[in-house]
Amino acid sequence: MEKLYDVSFEIAGPAAMFTRPDTGAAQVSYPAPTYSAAKGMFEAIARLKSAYIHPTKVEICAPVRFSKYVTNYGGPLRKADQIRERNSYQIPATILVDVCYRVYGVVKAASDAPKKINHLHALQEIFKRRLVKGQYYYTPCLGWSEFVPSYVGPFREGTCIEQTINLILPSMLHTVFDNPTDGQVKPKYRQNVKIISGVIEYAE
Repeated sequence: MEKLYDVSFEIAGPAAMFTRPDTGAAQVSYPAPTYSAAKGMFEAIARLKSAYIHPTKVEICAPVRFSKYVTNYGGPLRKADQIRERNSYQIPATILVDVCYRVYGVVKAASDAPKKINHLHALQEIFKRRLVKGQYYYTPCLGWSEFVPSYVGPFREGTCIEQTINLILPSMLHTVFDNPTDGQVKPKYRQNVKIISGVIEYAE
């Protein structure tokens, strides 16, 4: 039986946004992180060229609470006069507030191990060491980059799963790219995704 190199961490913050692509300009968050969002959190902490961390599940450790939010947009999709006059416009959104998650994953190979080392074990150890020390490649975020966490680290004793949360999501974005590493943009969705007793599991 192949050995699994598992990793996990806890993340919490005052706001989160895991955007549902089907909600258009007035964006609405999923009630839990997507697979891609969880993978991005792992990669913010540790990464290797030949291996990656595959998220397996997330435990929701705070009630699912939504709130209205407005952000200013200053990108290229503004009207010509807004760009010319350097004006931004406001975009309404429905975000999550006061979130807390426990995120689990396993290390998988993206390519052959360099110099025949155990790169799966190496990435596991690098992740654990950097998590404890609070070292990141970039600040992990809760969906949108401006939603920085108030805590990222090992599991805390007082954290527990919100077991009353039971939902079925008719459709949920799974991945944005067609490969775990060096992929092309090709979104993949999952249907009838279940959150059971506060736990969402990610399919392969």
